[in-house]
Amino acid sequence: MELTSVLAIYILFWVTAAFIILPIGIRNHHESGIDMVKGQADGAPVNFRPLRILMLTTLLATAGFGLFYLNYANGWITLDTIDFFNSRERMR
Repeated sequence: MELTSVLAIYILFWVTAAFIILPIGIRNHHESGIDMVKGQADGAPVNFRPLRILMLTTLLATAGFGLFYLNYANGWITLDTIDFFNSRERMR
C-alpha cells in the first residue's frame, strides 16, 4: 500500500473517530445546573475540552487503523469471507 493511501485511510479513520468521540461526556447548562450567560445557545457545552477530544480521537483512530492494516497485511477478513449471498459468484 502506498504512503498516500495509508495517509488518506488514516484521515478517514480519524474523522470517523472524531464524530464518535465528540458527544461523549458533553453536558449543557441545564444538565449541569449552571446559569447561562445572556445570548448563549441552549445546547452550548459547559465542559468542552478540545485537547482531551483530540487525544481520544487519535487513540481510537490509531487503534482502528492498526486493526485495518493488520487485516490488510494478513488477509484475515476478505471479500469472500463476508460474501454471504454469493454475489461475487453471480457477477462472473
